[in-house]
Formats: sequence, structure tokens, C-alpha cells
Amino acid sequence: MTEATPPGQEPEIRYFFVRRPVMAAVISIVITLLGAFALQRLPINRYPQITPPAVSVTAFYPGATAEDVAQAVAAPIEQQLSGLDGLLYYKSANSSDGAMSLTVYFDISRDQDLAAVDVQNAIKIAEPQLPEEVRRNGIVVTKAQSDLLFAAAITSDDPRYDAAYLSNYTKLYVEDEVKRIPGVGNARTFGQLEFSMLLSLDPDRMAQLGLTVGDVASAVREQNTTNPAGRLGREPAPSGTQFTLPVTAQGRLQDPDEFGNVIVRAQPNGSIVHVRDLGRVTLGSRNYDQIARLDGKPTTFLLVNLRTGANALDVRQRFEVRMNELARNFPPGVHWLMPYDTTPFITESIHEVVKTLAEAMVLVTLVVFIFLQSWRATLIPVLAVPVSVVGTFLGLLMLGFTVNVLTLFGLVLAIGIVVDDAIVVVEAVQRHIDEGKSPRDATIQAMREVSAPVVAIACILAAAFVPVAVLGGISGQIYKQFALTIAASVLISAFNALSLSPALIAMLLRPKAKGRGPLAWF
Repeated sequence: MTEATPPGQEPEIRYFFVRRPVMAAVISIVITLLGAFALQRLPINRYPQITPPAVSVTAFYPGATAEDVAQAVAAPIEQQLSGLDGLLYYKSANSSDGAMSLTVYFDISRDQDLAAVDVQNAIKIAEPQLPEEVRRNGIVVTKAQSDLLFAAAITSDDPRYDAAYLSNYTKLYVEDEVKRIPGVGNARTFGQLEFSMLLSLDPDRMAQLGLTVGDVASAVREQNTTNPAGRLGREPAPSGTQFTLPVTAQGRLQDPDEFGNVIVRAQPNGSIVHVRDLGRVTLGSRNYDQIARLDGKPTTFLLVNLRTGANALDVRQRFEVRMNELARNFPPGVHWLMPYDTTPFITESIHEVVKTLAEAMVLVTLVVFIFLQSWRATLIPVLAVPVSVVGTFLGLLMLGFTVNVLTLFGLVLAIGIVVDDAIVVVEAVQRHIDEGKSPRDATIQAMREVSAPVVAIACILAAAFVPVAVLGGISGQIYKQFALTIAASVLISAFNALSLSPALIAMLLRPKAKGRGPLAWF
């Protein structure tokens, strides 16, 4: 017969943390520190990324109507998009100035970088069917950034600086600097007011001469080029050549007069038709369809989008610092401000959730003290809950989540759940202490009784939330972070109930004194 192990002589590994409370404290401190470090690295957003990833395609067909753009540009590209992996739908907008804007939306589980590559490959297949002018202007494929973080306005009190000047200044000296800020997904100047050479052609005059817009565009394209002319005297050179001189030819046209002198047609009889004979050439803006104003003043807006996974609050702070540095070189009277900013909503919503988190912690502590009627017993759940809550941030970082309203709400709900494990252990130990056992023996006996139930409760709670995380679509993305946050905190709480809580109980709990006053009845 095998001799039974006397009580209190069980294998040490089963009650390792009761016998070694320092180890339990060290593990809990490490979990807390890792959670605190993870919190510093976690992106902070108002909501998780729930919008389907999108890819934007833009093209330009000069001189074409909206119907021509739809038939000659949009239709061939759309035919090649069908069958892309994870494609949801696409929509195109064609304008009368020859511009096409096509946005392709993919399933939320699709990687945006890979989706952009697929769209680029589809456009390469469609390019032979597109007009030559469209291919020459280029087809731009970019990852669409639908989440506008903020809009900065650059305005002027000096009437010399109009909207076109401010737009060009922003595009040349500000836009690229903002794009270099870590966390910025995209920055673009609102509208198309950048300086361009405008050719205002007279249709009656062109009809008399038998010319079209295509003839003028072709002439300007051929003559507005950079033509390298080579060098004189380079080897092999005739004997006696002493110098090698580079030949500088006229490059691209610079002012309206040079554009006006472009020859559109030359006849054998010596007659020449210049661009200036067909209309006016002026320096203006590329497009006047979109003009921004702020308080009635000429303004240009710089729209900034957040990169996926970036910290919105950090990007906002870095942007302000960089803009203040750039503002030192602004022309006199030019300044910047931020009329549209989404970060205050993020800050305020997170502040309210953190406030609720603190209130829940205070309420849980008060309830535990009222029912246990011992500050020693109350101290144990109070010490265990922060380990579970802060340690959950390490799980958020490993799962690729962000600090947002949903994850913080999950932590608020988790406080009321994770405190139960510590309370169950405290009550079980206190019962054995009241029966006359020492705190150490009472803890060992209680852990023999409640270890399996604590593990079972944690597994059941995790099983209740984890299936919600596998839902698909936008609803699944919303529930995923909420559910897994609670599941992670519950599992950490169960570990604490088997390690930190019994170690603290063995050190802190004492037999209860006889109750006095009205509370003694309970």
C-alpha cells in the first residue's frame, strides 16, 4: 500500500507561490511593467480600423468630356478589376475637365499594400486600351486614406498673397515636410491651384484656320522639351583642339511670351501660326473648380491623413511642432491655424473612459470592503486588479490592437470580472482561518479546493468572448477588440488568483476580530 501524503506535505510545485511569495511578487511586477511599456507603444485612436481598405486610381484625359472619360478610360480599367482577391466594389467619378477618379474597395481582412499591387497589375493589363494622352500623363495608383485626421489652413493678412500663391507655397515648402512626419499616411494640398500656363483658345479663330485643341497640345508638347545638345571638342577631336565646351540649348519654356511663340503650323509659303494667334497665354492656376476660404480670406488647406496603426495624438503633436518651425520662414503676413481637428474627440473620449475606469476601481474596492469587512482582505483584490488591467495592454500589443474606446470599455467591464477570482480565494482562505488554521495552512487547503474552479471559470469566460472575435466583416472588427480585451484580462486574472493572491493572503490575512456595532449582525 502506498502511504498517503500527510496534510501540508504536498509536493512543493503545487503550492509553489504560497511557499515563495517573492517569486509571485516578481512575476506580477514584471507583468505590470511589460503592460506599462506596451501601453507606451500602443497606437491611440478613437475607434479601431473598421473601414474597408481602399485603393485610389486617378487619370487625366485632356480635352475630353465626362462621357468620353467614362468610355475610353474608366471602362477598360474597370473590366480588369473584376476577380481581384477580396474585391468588394468600386466606384468612379468622371468630370468634364477630363479627370477620372476611381476608388476600389476590398474586404476588411485584405492587406492594403497587396491590394494596391493587384490594382496596379490590373491597370498594366488595361493600359494598351487607353488613349495615348492618358498614358503620357500617367495613371496614379495610391492607397486611399479615408480617415482625415485634421486640416491645417495657411492664410494671409497681406492682399499680395492670394489663394494661388498660398497653394503653391504650401505645395513647394510645406507638403513634403509634413509627409516626412512619422505616422502621417498622406498630406495633400486642397484643390489644384498650383501655377500653370493657361492657353485660352478662341474656337472661332481655330475653326477659320482648321486647327484643333489636339494640334495646339501636340505643338506645345513637342516644343516645350529639354533638348541636350552635347559638347564641342570632345574626343575623338581634330588635332589641335584645346577645349571641350558643353553646348547649352534652350530648355523648357518659362514665361507666357515663350509659350505664345510656339509654332502650331508652318506652311510652305512661309505663313506661320503661333499660339498667340489663337488666343491668350497667361500664368494662372491649373484648376479653379475648388477654392478654399476661411473667414472670407484667401486660404489653402493642407489635409492630413493618419497612417494605419499610427498614434493620432503623437502625429498631432509632431505636426504642430514641425509647422511652428516652418512658420518661421513664412512670408510676412502668412500664418497657419487648424480649423478642423479630430484629436480633441479622441482625447476627450479616452479621458471619459479612463475616468470611468477609475470610478469602477473605487466602486469595486468599496464593495469588497463592505462585504469582507477587513482592510487586509480588501487589499488583496486591490493589488491583484491593477496587475490584470495593466498586463492586458501587453496582450493588446501582441494582438496588434490599439488603445481606443472599445478596448478601454472592455477593461472597464473586466474590472468587475477579474476581481471575482481574488475574492473567491480570499473567502475560501478566510473560512479555514476562522476554523482555527494558520494563514499558511489555510491558504494551502483553500488552494486545494478552489484552484480547479478558478481555472474553470477563466476558461468558461474566455470561451464566452473568444467566439465573438471570429465574426467577419465590420461587426467582427468592432467586437473583436472588445471581446479579446476581456478574455486577456480574465486569463491574467486567473493566473494572479493562483500565484499572487495566495502569496499575499498567506502574508496578510489574520483571524477576524469579533464584530461590533450594527455590522456585527451581518
